[in-house]
Amino acid sequence: MAQGEPQPLVSVIVVNYRGADDTITCLRALAEHDYPELELICVDNSDEAARLREAVPQARVIEAGRNLGFAGGCNLGAKHAKGTVLGFLNNDARPAPGWVSTAVAELRGQPRVAAVASKVLDWDGTGTDFVDGGLTWFGMGYKRHAGLPLEDVPAAEHEVAKDVLFGTGSAMFVRESVFAELGGFDERFFMFYEDVDLGWRLNLRGWRVRYLPESVAFHRHHGTMAAVDAPETGRETFLLERNALAALYKNLSDETLARALPAALALAVRRATARGELDATQLDLEQGVGPIESGDVAIPRSTLAGILAIDQFVEQLPSLAGSRAVEQAARVRTDADLLPLLRKALEPAYPLPRYLAAHDILVEAFGIEKAFGQRRKILVLTGDALTERMAGPAIRAWNIALALAAEHDVHLVTTNPLATPPPSPFRVSAGKHRELEAPVAWADIVVLQGHVLELAPSLKKEHRGKIVVADLYDPMHLELLEQGKGVADDKRAADLAGVTRVLDAQLERGDFFLCASERQRHFWLGHLAAMGRLSPRLYDADPTTQSLLAVVPFGLPPEPPVRTGPGLRSSLGIGGTDHVVLWAGGVYSWFDPLTLVRAIDRLRRNRGDVRLVFLGMKHPNPEVAEMDIGARTIRLADSLGLTGKHVYFNEQWVPYHERQNWLLDANCGVTTHYEHVETTFAFRTRVLDYLWAGLPIVTTDGDAFADLVRAERLGVVVPAEDDVALADALEKALYDEEFAAGCVERIAVVAQQFAWPEALKPLVEFCRDPRPAADRLPGSADLVRTPAVRGRELLRRDVDLVREYLAAGGPGELARRVGGRTLKVAKQRLRRG
Repeated sequence: MAQGEPQPLVSVIVVNYRGADDTITCLRALAEHDYPELELICVDNSDEAARLREAVPQARVIEAGRNLGFAGGCNLGAKHAKGTVLGFLNNDARPAPGWVSTAVAELRGQPRVAAVASKVLDWDGTGTDFVDGGLTWFGMGYKRHAGLPLEDVPAAEHEVAKDVLFGTGSAMFVRESVFAELGGFDERFFMFYEDVDLGWRLNLRGWRVRYLPESVAFHRHHGTMAAVDAPETGRETFLLERNALAALYKNLSDETLARALPAALALAVRRATARGELDATQLDLEQGVGPIESGDVAIPRSTLAGILAIDQFVEQLPSLAGSRAVEQAARVRTDADLLPLLRKALEPAYPLPRYLAAHDILVEAFGIEKAFGQRRKILVLTGDALTERMAGPAIRAWNIALALAAEHDVHLVTTNPLATPPPSPFRVSAGKHRELEAPVAWADIVVLQGHVLELAPSLKKEHRGKIVVADLYDPMHLELLEQGKGVADDKRAADLAGVTRVLDAQLERGDFFLCASERQRHFWLGHLAAMGRLSPRLYDADPTTQSLLAVVPFGLPPEPPVRTGPGLRSSLGIGGTDHVVLWAGGVYSWFDPLTLVRAIDRLRRNRGDVRLVFLGMKHPNPEVAEMDIGARTIRLADSLGLTGKHVYFNEQWVPYHERQNWLLDANCGVTTHYEHVETTFAFRTRVLDYLWAGLPIVTTDGDAFADLVRAERLGVVVPAEDDVALADALEKALYDEEFAAGCVERIAVVAQQFAWPEALKPLVEFCRDPRPAADRLPGSADLVRTPAVRGRELLRRDVDLVREYLAAGGPGELARRVGGRTLKVAKQRLRRG
């Protein structure tokens, strides 16, 4: 951290229960600690408050009035804390230099990190207490390598920072705002596993818990526990067994819990009988009938603890069920996501022969190994028609679903009534409004495009529990500027405002965004910045913003096109030696087919075998209105005597899986457009079909593909609305065989980068490790805040302002400023009142 840089106030909370000597040692070490902004809070769960205050006057001692346990004591301390960071330190621990500052630096530098787990060594610093956390499938958290000499632990296990499931409550830090958001530690745990449960919940909600080896503390393990209780009482065992079941019940998904909980309960019983070496066959008639015995059977406390733990877990179930509902609704991470953090989920944990045998039986019988590998559920939403004849948005949604289905359970849903899709390896259906509630509730991640967010109000309003990916490859508002020219001015303005609101809602709601090109990326970054989404928190989490907004262009099939049937020549009656220019895609207002038709009129005078084919005039989506530009194009071709001779209009959309037959019959591909803002940020998906089929490209200048065609020499780029230059370009692409062959060779190389598997890599990677955007994590808040101005400093500031106003405009300016400030203060007081 820079010298003099403001630091957050850190409130370190220490809980005392009949351990004043240890607590005083701990608090005195904290009072001498090297972090400058430290608040010491000691919660006394016994009756030693006076002694603590006298011994360490720097600490604020809070009397609990009764024993609240570690969880309740920490929560009480947090309620009195003023810091934006909470530190938790056991009373039988002491901090090393830098314990606080290194943790604070991590929290400030990594906005997605909610908690820092310290490296905890034994009192002498030679033994391991906490360097990593693990979790068994039956809910018991454990400290990996605990009790080993530090020199016997591999350096990679304790010297390298890493994500962990939880930090030990004996020495850890948590953002105060996030701690409050989660309700702190679960006080029903009293002590043991409350830190496991907190870390588990943080991870489920998308936060990270980070083990930081530079943040070191020393712990006299169980120093206080040994003073107030003994292992042979069974009390510690009872809490460990009960709390493990509670943590399991709260935090596992429905699918995993259905397998794990019955097995965990059965294993807890076997653990109890094995621990107490209880003869489990003593009441079994099969063992034979001897003298009648009806007296009490002696049960060791170690066995009784496990049985009573299950009984009290059942007692807690009504309240735990409410907590479970909260956690399951808020989770954005799957059990499979957290599996690496569990380290060795199938670890039996107890070396008892009868217990180990039962563990293996239950793991096999309940399919535990499979239970923790559930696939993520991804919903892909589109508003386009899903049929044999698909347009761009549907094609993109289809390929997104196809790419993600290799690793996840995918459901593709269209809000369009036209849904007769081809066979697919994923589920496909149609639905609108309320019909979307069930698939949205099912999904872990929702990938959406177009207007569909408006049809899913629960997704739009509810900010938790779902990761939302917004596909912004189509800047609809820029298209509407051109498309809406034919309507009344007021309706045009209202339509544009409406579409902009739709996009604003996506930009406000999304956790991850897709765009089609670097040009678009710059455009959408500007939009995000204008909306306030490009915040310091997002920037600090990733200064490149690549994890927020990724370039995912429209793609093309990874396999080369193969003819499967008749193409445009036989369908339209075009000769086998004719030279064909293909317009692959619809005819919309922002395109310029008129200049193209005029260019063909010019070219046919010298090249009588030139043919221009418009692949599809009628959009497959019935909700897309026909645009006047299509009719104008046909009228122009008719007036020039070109229709049916040199210009052909295919009225129906070619089925998606047959388009290669038409592409393979062409000699070059063309796209022409006007020079306006839509062009600047457009991504002409039809050009990808030209790349796929190896067609030399003739395109108007001004868009991203024009830059590509020019840079990679894939064809010819011409000025907008220049029919002479366009005719010359078409002639070169069609009739200069050497030029065309060079284009085809270079296109084969460039096309590989646009194959769907390559294009969709950023989305596939995100879905492997999805998290909410840094500014959307629950409980996010500033760590360092500007202190309020008071006393002399306030007076000095006001005097300086008076001088500034007088210098700027004299008494009049001073009166105006003072009046405005008075009015502002009055309004604030009225609102508070």
